[in-house]
Amino acid sequence: MRVLLILSVLLGATLGLENFVGHQVLRISAADEAQVQKVKELEDLEHLQLDFWRGPTRPGSSIDVRVPFPSIQAVKIFLEAHDIPYSIMIEDVQSLLDEEQEQMFAFQARARSTDSFSYATYHTLDEIYSFMDMLVAENPQLVSKMEIGRTYENRPIYVLKFSTGANNRPAIWIDTGIHSREWVTQASGIWFAKKITQDYGQDTVITSILNNMDIFLEIVTNPDGFAFTHSKNRLWRKTRSVTAGSSCVGVDPNRNWDSAFGMPGASNNPCTETYHGKNANSEKEVKSIVDFVKSHGNIKGFISIHSYSQLLLYPYGYTKTPCRDQQELDQLAAAAVKALASLYGTKYTYGSTYTTIYQASGNTVDWTYDQGIKYSYTFELRDTGRYGFLLPASQIIPTAQETWLALLTIMEHVLKNPY
Repeated sequence: MRVLLILSVLLGATLGLENFVGHQVLRISAADEAQVQKVKELEDLEHLQLDFWRGPTRPGSSIDVRVPFPSIQAVKIFLEAHDIPYSIMIEDVQSLLDEEQEQMFAFQARARSTDSFSYATYHTLDEIYSFMDMLVAENPQLVSKMEIGRTYENRPIYVLKFSTGANNRPAIWIDTGIHSREWVTQASGIWFAKKITQDYGQDTVITSILNNMDIFLEIVTNPDGFAFTHSKNRLWRKTRSVTAGSSCVGVDPNRNWDSAFGMPGASNNPCTETYHGKNANSEKEVKSIVDFVKSHGNIKGFISIHSYSQLLLYPYGYTKTPCRDQQELDQLAAAAVKALASLYGTKYTYGSTYTTIYQASGNTVDWTYDQGIKYSYTFELRDTGRYGFLLPASQIIPTAQETWLALLTIMEHVLKNPY
């Protein structure tokens, strides 16, 4: 095993992967608004190169931030000087990345079928696209692959369509991986795709859903960013588009939608992780979904899957004003998280994005909801911060299994409650 670890580290160096030796993830507990504002001062100090995994929001909420090794002493002194409590969630980020690379290296054999494919490891973009082709070839009567656009770097954007009927039936959309570093989401998307093919004709719920509706599944929603997490920077979040007049690259694709675009809850600074872009739908990855949703015209449920924090969220993110279907969406969320917890006891919090975590303008499900897609939800998968975006591969299958129970709950409700 030690040999594998050494090989994986050497492979990372050969590929030119960014090194995170000595980087720590701190959990900061801001007790009041004054302390929240102090933490925001840190966020504005670009020379510290802080990466807020869970940014400053409101008093009492946890703030998780990755601190590069050269900035650790300065950040801790600042927090201690202002009596702001913190703890170390991850002692050394690179040690987790080394373990992740070791695990991937051990399971890199190419699968010959979706039955021999390893669902308990993380995969590259090419491996995921190969999986999709195998799944379509093995299930031609149920699954097809659609190209709905091209990325900034001209990669194809693929969506799997699961259907037993004609075109433009009522449909449910599921996407994973819009933020590229959230690897457990793409891995769960792979598992969902296989699960649908296994259970159709065997499980009464998914069979009933697919006998009456279509499911669209976009496993890699941000292909350029995802490829970059494998080739250069494992913790890259955004797209890879170039912003004119800035040396910083990329846009947050979950702040780029035409719903309260550019309002509080997103950043106009191209160097931040929540940069909203020059204009709504500027990112090809976003525009491809917008065009697809509008042209389809019959999507009834839209579920965008992120990590981490163990949350199930519904609109709105940009305002605390409840959406018109708040009561039904809240009741359905409660049922979904109950189903999820029934398998391994994993606890989720649910509610509107604004009231549950933070203000977020220009996000996906606010836009889909305003397009008339009532059942619009965002998942934040495991965990609550122990590993954050670096969830061990051993948790992929349990995460996917429990999330599937919540997805089935939502999809069955959509089927039984047409509008």
